[in-house]
Amino acid sequence: MRSLRFACAEALVSQPGAALRGLDGVAHDLYPLLFKASYLLERAELVRRLLRRWPLREFRLAALLGPGADHAGDLRARACGPCLEACVRGLAEHALRGAPRLRLADLTGVRDGRAPQCPCGRALGRWGRTELLARTCCELQAGARAGRRAVEVRADLFVTQRNVRAVARALAPAGPAPLRLRCASLRADSLGAAELLRLLRLAGPAELRQLQVVHNVRLHAGHVRQLLAPRRLPQLVSLTLPARALDAPAAGSPAADGEDPLLASIAWELGQMTRLAELSVAFSTLTGKLQKLLGPLRSPLRALDLANCSLNHADMAFLADSTHAAHLEVLDLSGHSLFSLFPSTFSRLLGRAAQTLRVLTLEECSIADGQVSVLALALGACRQLQELRFLGNPLSAPALRRLFTALCELPRLCWVEFPVPTDCYPEGTAYPQDELAASKFDRQKYDAIAEDLRGVLLRAGREDVQVSTPVFGSFDPDIQETRDELGASLLQAFKTVLENFSQALRQME
Repeated sequence: MRSLRFACAEALVSQPGAALRGLDGVAHDLYPLLFKASYLLERAELVRRLLRRWPLREFRLAALLGPGADHAGDLRARACGPCLEACVRGLAEHALRGAPRLRLADLTGVRDGRAPQCPCGRALGRWGRTELLARTCCELQAGARAGRRAVEVRADLFVTQRNVRAVARALAPAGPAPLRLRCASLRADSLGAAELLRLLRLAGPAELRQLQVVHNVRLHAGHVRQLLAPRRLPQLVSLTLPARALDAPAAGSPAADGEDPLLASIAWELGQMTRLAELSVAFSTLTGKLQKLLGPLRSPLRALDLANCSLNHADMAFLADSTHAAHLEVLDLSGHSLFSLFPSTFSRLLGRAAQTLRVLTLEECSIADGQVSVLALALGACRQLQELRFLGNPLSAPALRRLFTALCELPRLCWVEFPVPTDCYPEGTAYPQDELAASKFDRQKYDAIAEDLRGVLLRAGREDVQVSTPVFGSFDPDIQETRDELGASLLQAFKTVLENFSQALRQME
């Protein structure tokens, strides 16, 4: 749906020459309308000129691109590279004008996806946006004059080893800065612990709403305590920690009474974050410790990632009976033999989460054919479920067919990631599989079974449900964008391990 005003804006924008000549006569309250029309039609030069002349005190990108009264379309998933570059160039030119009207430019809220949603096909990912913005801020600092009012630029930052210096300079300029970079959310990868702590200080932790520390950042519980203390992240809503981040330091010695003082300190700090609603601690060893970690939280979590945390029955019982269970919207329990170790407790957990749960991930949970009926029964109550992922489970084609028949009854379900059926692998294939073993399956047989499963959905009138089998895991646009740097970091880490091993052998000789 679009209004007559928006149709007129589109008509003007479709003639960029006339639009550029007529900007001086455009009423200030029409600038947002012209901006969305320009972004929709990918008129990058007009986007730049609009930002340069922006007459309002605030520019909020997500609000401008989102659904509105004049145009119901949502353009926030269009990370159009030329238009976003034009935004930044326009902001830079605006900031250098004699008396810039703009006080705040909020560039947060752009969503990245598997494939470019913009017609030009040249998407600019979060890392690229961070690099562009940091470089622009640094360039403007070079010739900046004191006394000029700065424009505050709020952004979602993605920092790695390649751009950390530029981002640090943009966040903490040594002198006058026409554009003042502020961090709304931070994703950090391929950094050392000391670099991460320094970056967090520069990013302004008191205002940070989301912190993702992922993949090739090696932290232990001592680092996490420094990261969180003392009460340095009061506005934090979402926290993601890398693998083994809650494990004790290798050089540490356990307390005589078996307590874990580091974990207790971390839990206390988490309890001070009154807005915390999303927590991811995948691949940390939390056996028997879940109540200690989550018990002090003052408000219930909406998203919780406990994949491969080695939970035991006491942990699952605590989670099923906790206040969090009735509020969970996103839950990941991958890597746990749920139906072999605690079937009734897991079913109770899903029962309590049924009214809110939207996304459930149960990858490599050793779910076998004989447990499909129990799983289907437990899922039946989850009427709000939209996404289900259960890759890496040893399920045959008949079992998957029974499960898909049950999934047809979930009215909001729209996305399913299912495993390659056991029928497609050589007999006796062991689970869980490594990547090499997982990739060696009969593709013709898989295609036939996948088509049959789609037929189950179609015959039930559920053509709205998309199904897939990403053998090497779900798509992550941030990993895709920085895969070369991540690969180089992993190779360097492997080389360091080999060198240390070789040195140890020589010392033994």
